[in-house]
Amino acid sequence: MPFTGQTHIRIARPSRDLAAAERFWADGLGLDVLWRAGAERAPGTHDLLMVGHPDAPWHLELVHGGEPRPTEEDLLVLYLDGPVPRELVDRLEEHGGKRVASPNPYWNEWGVTVEDPDGYRLVLCRRAWSNS
Repeated sequence: MPFTGQTHIRIARPSRDLAAAERFWADGLGLDVLWRAGAERAPGTHDLLMVGHPDAPWHLELVHGGEPRPTEEDLLVLYLDGPVPRELVDRLEEHGGKRVASPNPYWNEWGVTVEDPDGYRLVLCRRAWSNS
């Protein structure tokens, strides 16, 4: 099967605290919990949490274990094609996020950057994006 624009994408990274990550990504941002698994299900596996939208061709997988090593350029950018709702930023902060300035002035001009509990950055951009 060829790789196409409809191929499902999994973005995976480590997390120190899956409960804190769930509060940020699900309760704060509003993503659905698509799957959760505990290491007890099979030897050699990890606790993990998958979040996203059920109909999207992507999901974010957070795996407990390992040490997150985010940099200021590890970004997940959501192009909202409109204003960034203040209540969304407030909700992200109430659920463990921290609003931060970006070292890249583009993101400060066009959006809001919020660190998740593991230090990875979510950018809510008011611009639209198309790959075509």
